[in-house]
Amino acid sequence: MNAERAIYIHVPFCISKCFYCDFNSYPGMEEIFNSYAEAVAKEMQTAERGQSRGATLYIGGGTPTVMNEQQLMVMTDAARSGLGLRRDGEATIEANPLTVDHSKLEGLLTAGFNRISIGAQSFEDELLKRIGRGHTAAEARQAVADARLAGFANLSLDLIYSLPDQSLEMWRDTLRETVDLKPEHVSLYELTVEPGTPFAKLASQGKLDLPGEEQQIEMYSLAESVLESAGYRRYEISNFAKPGFECAHNQFYWRNDEYYGFGAGAVSYIGGKRMKNVLSPQEYVERIRESGSAVETSEELSPEGQMGETMMLGLRMTEGVDCIRFRERFGVDVDRIYEAELERLTEQGLVEFCDARLRLTHRGTLLANEVMAEFVRPEAVVSSEV
Repeated sequence: MNAERAIYIHVPFCISKCFYCDFNSYPGMEEIFNSYAEAVAKEMQTAERGQSRGATLYIGGGTPTVMNEQQLMVMTDAARSGLGLRRDGEATIEANPLTVDHSKLEGLLTAGFNRISIGAQSFEDELLKRIGRGHTAAEARQAVADARLAGFANLSLDLIYSLPDQSLEMWRDTLRETVDLKPEHVSLYELTVEPGTPFAKLASQGKLDLPGEEQQIEMYSLAESVLESAGYRRYEISNFAKPGFECAHNQFYWRNDEYYGFGAGAVSYIGGKRMKNVLSPQEYVERIRESGSAVETSEELSPEGQMGETMMLGLRMTEGVDCIRFRERFGVDVDRIYEAELERLTEQGLVEFCDARLRLTHRGTLLANEVMAEFVRPEAVVSSEV
């Protein structure tokens, strides 16, 4: 495993819940912002550090930028002092266009963030309303302009496709506007209807008109074409970047390396053990105050489980799974432990070996979920605690 670990902080606060959102996020909790930031800082101070140090920082949510710069700095300072986060390490914060302006963005840079991910989602105002976003396309453009003016040189835009009533031409327009804004990085997410969301209720009533599977594939292929023509390289199924601007933090996840997770509902993965914090922000603060820990569930993965996850996550990247590194880590060759699965997937034209790496073919990328399911085995979890 790496001597360095990624650091993730979850901020479970937002302005309002989007109609598709099932994230652990809550509007209207401003009264606990200060105590939450202090609790996260304390959790970091009591974390098991070993010989590792923080390599990257990512603050996600929710909408982290509903908190002010001072509250955010309490957490970033703790990451540096308590976990040894490198000063030159990638430090990302997610932002909603409605929660940032030029002044706040300057404050975020001062707080130590050098990368920002702005949730634009679409540049069609009607679609933004339809999915419950509070901002307009113009406000998303302004957020990008303000970020540039403040000094952010590493900016990512989030987009969602396969939206209700979204046509291929609408998606093309959003992609063109994205390219015109010249972000260094673009993340694409296909809309999924999650249980318990307003969209799930509409879908159950037959009131949600979503693009079909064929159109979803067309939208993904169109995004590949438009972005790659503009100089972006797809380095993961859903992520495109200008050369040198690939998200370092997320690559810890995709390579199945170790990472810390702090905050309500955050997950840590250390030494083959996955630990998840309690979801409730209030309960999280209370538990940290009492004991310094808010872990609610913990499970230890078997070697087979760790190998399976390494395969599923690694295949998300265009570079694929490093077979040499896999052997060094687990003491067995990829093509030996997964001989039958790889023979089947290779015959179907879904995976290929290239320069000691196993990767998805283009067809395999379009059928990625089916490919990755081949590496799921029932003996993944050795033990689980609550």
